[in-house]
Amino acid sequence: MNEVLITTVFIVILVSGVYFYAGYLTKTGKAEDADGNLIPDEWEEKFGWFFSAKGLIMFTLGLLLGYLLGNQFPI
Repeated sequence: MNEVLITTVFIVILVSGVYFYAGYLTKTGKAEDADGNLIPDEWEEKFGWFFSAKGLIMFTLGLLLGYLLGNQFPI
């Protein structure tokens, strides 16, 4: 169970890092963002599904992380 928790934490950090970096690139002007949604246009063309499902992905990862932490460290 510990391996699953570590893997889930790593995935949460990785996905959050991608979302943060997309916002960083557009805010600093290093990538073009014509529609102002903090997603570089190049990434939006290739990985549009990833950014359109951002809420669902983060919600699912949060639930999974909460469940695993609850089982690992019960109150």
